[in-house]
Amino acid sequence: MRVEIWSDIACPWCYVGKARFEKALAAFPHRDEVEVVHRSFELDPGRAKGDVQPVIDMLTRKYGMSAAQAEAGEDNLGAQAAAEGLDYRTRGRDHGSTFDLHRLLHFAKEQGRQEALLDRLYRANFADEQSVFTGGDDHLVELATEAGLDADATRAVLADPTAYADEVRADEREAAQLGANGVPFFVLDRSYGVSGAQPAEVFTQALTQAWGDRSPLKTLAQDDAGTCGPDGCAVPQQG
Repeated sequence: MRVEIWSDIACPWCYVGKARFEKALAAFPHRDEVEVVHRSFELDPGRAKGDVQPVIDMLTRKYGMSAAQAEAGEDNLGAQAAAEGLDYRTRGRDHGSTFDLHRLLHFAKEQGRQEALLDRLYRANFADEQSVFTGGDDHLVELATEAGLDADATRAVLADPTAYADEVRADEREAAQLGANGVPFFVLDRSYGVSGAQPAEVFTQALTQAWGDRSPLKTLAQDDAGTCGPDGCAVPQQG
């Protein structure tokens, strides 16, 4: 069974939701038969690279809330993260473009390091003292190497703005086609969708239902056909 997760590094509920989903998956009896694929989604796709501002300022300007309301929201998110065992800086974080981060995640997927890089980028954004949006390419290369990626190859991807750009945009178009206008968004076997950072129990129910509703393979023909199995290959008998 395949589970696709649309998310953004800048999304705190994606950070929390990933931990809750993984808790459910770890207890799922068929977890070793579940493939998890991470897909790209930008909460702020029009933001230019280098346009960085404090999260509190972004929240007050984008959503029209007061600074006190924005800080209260961050405190609540910090508590939600802590309940899942996650570190979360409620003050001093930045907000910026995540397009390059998504390009790197597609590169990391090809190298078999997507999960490791995603976790490192989440920590960089929500827990580290240094913002994931400052320090330029050098900082991103450092984070990528910590996730097991080659430094020179990572730097080459960042230097070419077209590298993996089509893959990011394809994920975003697909999200729109599936009706996902927010993240995190979980799609199980293209049959069930779960929106938001639901409790682990909800993910457990979704995994169980999606697994149980998988269509069994229908064999269209089998009599008198040549097949090979563990005991060898059948040899048709002459009549």
